[in-house]
Amino acid sequence: MTDTIVRVAARGEGVTADGRHAAFAAPGDTLTPDNTVLPGPHHQAPPCRHFPQCGGCQLQHLDDASYAAFLTDRITGALAAQGLTAAIRPPALSPPRTRRRAALQAEAQGGVVTLGFSEGASHNIVDLRDCWILTPELFAVIAPLRKLLARVLKGRARIHLTEIDQGVDVLIEGKIVDGLAAVEAITAFCGANRIARLAIDDGIGPETRWEPEGATISLGGVAVPFPAGSFLQATREGEGALVAAVKEAVGGATMCADLFTGLGTFALSLPGKVYAAEAGRDVILSLKSGAALAGRPVFAEHRDLFRRPLTSAECDRFQAIILDPPRAGAKEQVAQLAASDVPVIAYVSCNPSSFARDSDILCKAGYTLDWVQPVGQFRWSTHVELAARFSR
Repeated sequence: MTDTIVRVAARGEGVTADGRHAAFAAPGDTLTPDNTVLPGPHHQAPPCRHFPQCGGCQLQHLDDASYAAFLTDRITGALAAQGLTAAIRPPALSPPRTRRRAALQAEAQGGVVTLGFSEGASHNIVDLRDCWILTPELFAVIAPLRKLLARVLKGRARIHLTEIDQGVDVLIEGKIVDGLAAVEAITAFCGANRIARLAIDDGIGPETRWEPEGATISLGGVAVPFPAGSFLQATREGEGALVAAVKEAVGGATMCADLFTGLGTFALSLPGKVYAAEAGRDVILSLKSGAALAGRPVFAEHRDLFRRPLTSAECDRFQAIILDPPRAGAKEQVAQLAASDVPVIAYVSCNPSSFARDSDILCKAGYTLDWVQPVGQFRWSTHVELAARFSR
């Protein structure tokens, strides 16, 4: 029996109306009785030679329309599982070659280094010779970094690359050889490739080996010190879409709280006074420093919001509250918000399932889910981000 693919499931496989699954199938494709996929109008030729082996992308066979629909369907389905609906806006998609941070794997064997993303559900590394998601600046570092690692790396390592204000930040989580030759190789590599900082973490924390000037990232027009390997929104376009959605959600509020603030992506973009809470000590100290030097009215507190969420009484002090929790969501903090009188909540999420669970708690407490803005900044991956507005 011939079937038509009608949607893409959470892990990226195409699904027919009667539940048949097929890998690398797009909506509109035809699935034959022997499970052959015949491309339809939304099936594009994957641009990268490493697809589908490379685990960096799962959806390069989808055109923009079907990729956007996948993001929307993930959110709609998660909300429906909780009995919720919402106005979901057209997704904001980051273009190809805009990812400004990545975590790669590297392995040295016999003087040869393999460097790239891991294969899906595997420890095998795809040696990256082409990439359609990394920015040109990050990709330009790959080949010279591979040569450096061939000289200094012991075994296997995780490599964090991030574009910051001064260039590319490199954090190597692994062991390297000792000696003057290794030091000279690192210095030569950094000097020749616009490296902002290179740090090595062999298990006891990052040790900086190169940093000609203080490493910073500009957020909301403020240069914030950037701790090695810190979290940053994946693309500038994605960050811009999320910041715009949050600013729209809080409107004219001049007394806001930004919870799970990180380095202050939202706190430094908001008008008026902002209370910012974050459990990461290094990043909250960076936010404090950057805000103080820029004269921004941000009160930053080192606070674990899972163990010590803001109480409902504390929440009531603010005109709007922004949440940007990790994938697990913010169940403990949302319980306090549900008992509060905060008029507006802007919720930024990287997991539709935990977002939907938290949305259910808020809606049962009397909040209305006004709208959801999907953001596709992890181009061609199954990762979904969003910003949403709740109001009383």
